[in-house]
Amino acid sequence: MLTIFGCPNTRSARAVWALEEAGADYEYIKVDLLKGEGRRPPYIDLNPGGKVPALRDGDFVLTESGAICTYIGDRFPESGLTPPVNTQERARYHQWCFFVIGELEQPLWTMAKHRFALPEKRRVPAVIDTAVWEFGVAAKVLDAGLGDKEFIGGDRFTAADIMLAQTLAWARAFEAPLGHDRLEAYADRLLSRPAAARARAREQA
Repeated sequence: MLTIFGCPNTRSARAVWALEEAGADYEYIKVDLLKGEGRRPPYIDLNPGGKVPALRDGDFVLTESGAICTYIGDRFPESGLTPPVNTQERARYHQWCFFVIGELEQPLWTMAKHRFALPEKRRVPAVIDTAVWEFGVAAKVLDAGLGDKEFIGGDRFTAADIMLAQTLAWARAFEAPLGHDRLEAYADRLLSRPAAARARAREQA
């Protein structure tokens, strides 16, 4: 059985959503980051970064949400969460997963750090306005890439859509405007999927 270590309202939402889409049998173990559980044993021995998610599959441990979602898709190919390897579709899938990590979520993480995540003496509230602007720039790129397609890769739902939709949900929670009707509709469409609802319920249980 797979084991996912997570905490509500974090990037572990992506991994749990992917597991639900794949119909995987898994155990969910909560790591209470607010209580410091990520920074002490036993979890710190599993993931020295102290962050979630982490996935354990037998003796194999994997961290980083994008890598985990891709692993789940490859491990359960019938789910269709990842395109076939050595295809242009797979390359485009990676493009959007990396875009999430490198561009779309970074301004949001900046907002989070300087609102509550960093020690108070390390926060610089003045950067938040710039981060909102940066998110708007990234959202414009995403809107252009999405166009009139149902999913980011075209007519097929993949884990890249999970990564993107969860980040757009994060933006809404931080009151960073998506700025585009197509992105609003895209987020609504994906976040209303039954597997997404099951993932939210699993983490909040």
